[in-house]
Amino acid sequence: MKVEDIKSINEKVSVLTCYDYSFAKTIDGAVDIILVGDSVGNVVYGLDSTREVTMDIMIQHVKAVRKGVSKSLLVADMPFGSDKDAVAAVDNASKLVEAGADAVKVEGKPDIVKELVSKGFAVMGHVGLLPQTAETMRKYGKDDKEAKEILQQAKDISDAGAFAIVIESVPGELAKLITSQVKVPTIGIGAGKDCSGQVLVLYDMIGLFENVPSFVKRYISLSTLVKDAAARYSKEVKEGKFP
Repeated sequence: MKVEDIKSINEKVSVLTCYDYSFAKTIDGAVDIILVGDSVGNVVYGLDSTREVTMDIMIQHVKAVRKGVSKSLLVADMPFGSDKDAVAAVDNASKLVEAGADAVKVEGKPDIVKELVSKGFAVMGHVGLLPQTAETMRKYGKDDKEAKEILQQAKDISDAGAFAIVIESVPGELAKLITSQVKVPTIGIGAGKDCSGQVLVLYDMIGLFENVPSFVKRYISLSTLVKDAAARYSKEVKEGKFP
């Protein structure tokens, strides 16, 4: 999958986050885009905020995922502070691409998107709830003023040359409006069913955690399966049945 394929795809775009070689190899080709998200901080390291995720962490995980991906498009989040200005953004985007990313994702900041695109980087935008800077994890764009600001930012990011835009935690009506008014595919997360595609955190979707956002659909309860397997293994070891 290439960036050009995403721009011209005639069906809904599927995206999952991924952080390691094993899962990357497993889901490669099953979805259109694999996102090495800064959510790695929460789900892999147990950190309280994505703001704690560093470039070094992102680079290591991009390298690991790249080893398992040959079919899906690989996108990497620009972590908090890595795109604080144009110089830093170009330098850090270069490092992520060198590590194996096909494209980078930027939260907000149409000016940074424009600068990166002008330097030849493929960039995915992100509007609505911006976890790196949000004061509260809530639904954004519920009032007219905020909705207009989000819509305008999405238009600016599209005009800046992004190849797709993530829309996070906004009312479905706003996501539908944005999708109809930007030039590129939109990828929803907690933003209703009318975006051009959807993204979920892999670990939420496969049921590794008990507490997940209300919009998540669990396709399997992997935590239960793993716990049961571990318990059976332990029982057989203690009873002398294994090996």
